[in-house]
Amino acid sequence: MKNLVSIVIGVIVLLVGVRWFMQQSAAKEAFDKHEALIAETNECLEMAEWNCAEKNVRTLLKEAPDDQNLQLHLAGILYEQERYEDCIAYVQSRKFRHEDLDYLKQKSESLIREMDELKIERSMHFRVEFEGRPSRSDVMEALSVLEVAYDSLCHLFDFHPENKMHLVLYESSQYQGVGPRPEWVGAVFDGKLRIPVNVMAYREIYRPMFFHELTHAFIRAMTRYHIPLWVNEGIAQVIDASRTGMAKPEGSVPSIEALKTPFVNENNTGTAVKLYWYSQAMVERLLARNANLVHFRKFIQDMRTLGDDEALKKYYGVTTQQLLDEVR
Repeated sequence: MKNLVSIVIGVIVLLVGVRWFMQQSAAKEAFDKHEALIAETNECLEMAEWNCAEKNVRTLLKEAPDDQNLQLHLAGILYEQERYEDCIAYVQSRKFRHEDLDYLKQKSESLIREMDELKIERSMHFRVEFEGRPSRSDVMEALSVLEVAYDSLCHLFDFHPENKMHLVLYESSQYQGVGPRPEWVGAVFDGKLRIPVNVMAYREIYRPMFFHELTHAFIRAMTRYHIPLWVNEGIAQVIDASRTGMAKPEGSVPSIEALKTPFVNENNTGTAVKLYWYSQAMVERLLARNANLVHFRKFIQDMRTLGDDEALKKYYGVTTQQLLDEVR
């Protein structure tokens, strides 16, 4: 009888233990999933991937519908997506007041009023903002070239960005982007494609320029990760083809560190030319091993989890240093 009681007690203890373990495992799994969602949301916000950010914030709000910080984020995301009416309606539906919410509502109302007055044109995948008085034909030509480039890049990479892209045709340096730029810098991509409007007079310049900067936009959309500059600039130059076949610059070989650092920080034009040349040559060596740009897309997407050299070895069988040695 005692043995039977001991067995029953043992079974009960075992069942309780198994139940506790399962509860703990489920709790840990739910916690890990929640933390991963928060990390991805922060990355989406940092990289201005608004569709991804909105989806994740709405999921988090289902868990914590009264979280005011999440509500502020969602209002901001709606504003950044230019969904001004949605932003206003969402702010008005909140039960709490906050100066940031008031600002977003007022700014949205102001932008709605200004839409007819601002110099803005749109196409299927782009919005162009412009200052000064560029001809309408120049603005529409810019949108036309960008749409062609967009379709080409979608096909090459087998990838379609979620968000609409913005082009700024600027005259004044204040619209050139954040921070001082060296003299040699013209077009940049800093979340928006920023192109000097005067290049629209030169078809042989603006077409490769649009392809180049749009490639950067695709890279960011594909990775949501700051890949090494030589990879980013190298593939953009391969795509725009404006420097293909240029003679190798004279002088010392740039360091790997220099090839990873933003090139716009380089004030010396000759050094900048060298960095661009080596970047393109290194990417061309990768594509000589495998020319498929879908393969390249998977490579840059895996750099985030594998690291630079591990991804290079997995997809192309080479390290950064070995690649640099090949083109030096």
